[in-house]
Amino acid sequence: MQTVDIAVIGAGPVGLAFARTLAGSGLSVTLIDQQSREHLADPAFDGREIALTYASRALLETGGLWQHVSPDAISPLRDARVMDGHSPFALTFASAARHAGDLGWLVPNHLIRRAAWQAVQAQPGLEIRCGHRVRALQHTPTRVCVELADGARLSARLLVAADSRFSSTRRLLGIGAQLRDFGKTMLVCRVRHAVPHHHAAWEWFGYGKTLALLPLKGNRAGAVLTLPPRQVEALLAMDARAFGAAVTDAFEHRLGPMQQDGSRHAYPLIATYAQQFAGERAALIGDAAVGMHPVTAHGFNFGLQSQARLAERVLAAAARGGDIGAAAVVQGYARAHRLATRPLYEATNALAALYTDDRAPARLLRRGALRAANAVAPFKQAIAAHLTQRSV
Repeated sequence: MQTVDIAVIGAGPVGLAFARTLAGSGLSVTLIDQQSREHLADPAFDGREIALTYASRALLETGGLWQHVSPDAISPLRDARVMDGHSPFALTFASAARHAGDLGWLVPNHLIRRAAWQAVQAQPGLEIRCGHRVRALQHTPTRVCVELADGARLSARLLVAADSRFSSTRRLLGIGAQLRDFGKTMLVCRVRHAVPHHHAAWEWFGYGKTLALLPLKGNRAGAVLTLPPRQVEALLAMDARAFGAAVTDAFEHRLGPMQQDGSRHAYPLIATYAQQFAGERAALIGDAAVGMHPVTAHGFNFGLQSQARLAERVLAAAARGGDIGAAAVVQGYARAHRLATRPLYEATNALAALYTDDRAPARLLRRGALRAANAVAPFKQAIAAHLTQRSV
């Protein structure tokens, strides 16, 4: 049986970033993923644009991932607008008003995945096993034994689950999760439009729909339409011309005519929060720990922070010759990450619930809340600092 220091289940961007953060530590790491090496090395475009905060960019730069993303693929996020219903009023967060540079950056998800893969190539002490599924886990006082579907086995001092919000590893560890199914589907697609977006992101809580616009370079954007599943199915069935007309109508022609500029993709809207972030010689990171509602654009940012928090504690334990899988290590990480994520997770779900409630009392509250927030400058600055992860 092969023995390693750390086994990471899931070679997505967070699992890969965690492995990269451990580079040079002398710890042996094995990454295990169900996908083929070809899919991991060259992931297909999936329609998703990731909003990165200052803290996330710093982590990507430190880990050597940012350098693998072409500057042409990075779009600055300079303003953010939150709108409600048919009103033209918007709660606005403008970088120019704060004299603080960009609010953040948008990078295609598949390019982040590719950059993470490229960053770990030829990393000493790292093995990546592609096309393998974990079948069972067994614990001893000092190790976790990982049994793969093909019968192969390896043991690790620490097991890290990084295999999505529907993590099978989390379940094998006996850790449950709070799942919130919003009963909606997100359709994502790049579009071209006539009116410039001025690098402003939109979050638009309409009646019966939620829209988002993620500004890319030129008169292009990532459009996100959150709708009941049947409406999304109808949009997916349209030809490109009819789809462009439907999206233009959905955005009430505010950016002029829109045309499809890439493939369409649909994802169920489900938020998850693990009941525990740590188990016996095990820790959950990324979406396996927290799968956010996308309204605050913090899912991947939380994921990057989770791997950094865990790596910091693992490296400290290794440096002092301690047990990297000890309860003090994984539980210390779990406490810190829960404290950092739970308030925004609950606030995000509450915000989504309020702004998708189309009953008359909720509509009044929705409009009043936006105007009140816009009128209090320190409150706006505090929100902007929290969401960009940059000090006021």
